[in-house]
Amino acid sequence: MNYLPGWLKQEIPDDLARKTAGKISGLKLNTVCRQALCPNINDCFKRGQAAFLILGNFCTRHCGFCNVENNPDLRPEVDPGEPGRIAQAVQVLGLRYAVITSVTRDDLEDGGAGQFVKVIESIRSIDKEIKIEVLIPDFQGDTEALKKVVRAAPFVLAHNLETVERLYALVRPQANYRRSLGLLAKSGELAGGLTTKSSLMLGFGEGEAEVVSALKDLRANDCDIVTLGQYLAPSPRHYPVKEFISPEQFQRYSEIGRDLGFKGVFAGPKVRSSYHAEELSEELGKVLG
Repeated sequence: MNYLPGWLKQEIPDDLARKTAGKISGLKLNTVCRQALCPNINDCFKRGQAAFLILGNFCTRHCGFCNVENNPDLRPEVDPGEPGRIAQAVQVLGLRYAVITSVTRDDLEDGGAGQFVKVIESIRSIDKEIKIEVLIPDFQGDTEALKKVVRAAPFVLAHNLETVERLYALVRPQANYRRSLGLLAKSGELAGGLTTKSSLMLGFGEGEAEVVSALKDLRANDCDIVTLGQYLAPSPRHYPVKEFISPEQFQRYSEIGRDLGFKGVFAGPKVRSSYHAEELSEELGKVLG
């Protein structure tokens, strides 16, 4: 598909967005906003928000939807100064809610779990009241790596399912649908009360019944929050968009998700996993309160 429906029009960069980008670049940090060509980058940047991408900007996996560069042979050293610079960025941007994600580093013994912990600790060293959401890879099913992150007590622990089970071989060939579900369930087991979150992108060619099945699987594995958004291919060499999902269909999925018992559901064409993460967590807090 080579056209975009009107509901997917994007924000034009303004001075506030450029200022945020400059602050982050000045600290030599990566964001998934920029590396993954997120369509919401200007909206988030002008509000002074960003999702930080740790462990470099090269991924050891090759997912058909992702714009982050893939090079399984490139194994950059883990940057010991990165956690401190992220804490500095959080302070400079005045964030009260920080989102941290990473490239997948299957080459590292703990998959990068230790760096997640150091980032959490660095942010808390400047202000213990800042809420931290981490969006983690599957750590190849390594429970010990997961334990490291869970013990650091993030406010929200997210791991994205991304698509329905049938499409994993095409869209996420190095991932495993059941392993991802198990990680979410295990996270809750390791820390009672930990809020877990996942995300689905739509438009890969999945059917409604498959989406509902994935939502049911997430709830069966104690996922608390789910987001659903429209997949947009970053380039012609990426997995093609098969369908543009209407806002009305997203609303239907939102209603289905709430009926299934999710504590927070955010669904819409422009929605991404970390988009308006702070607002969604506040909504969850009202539900739990």
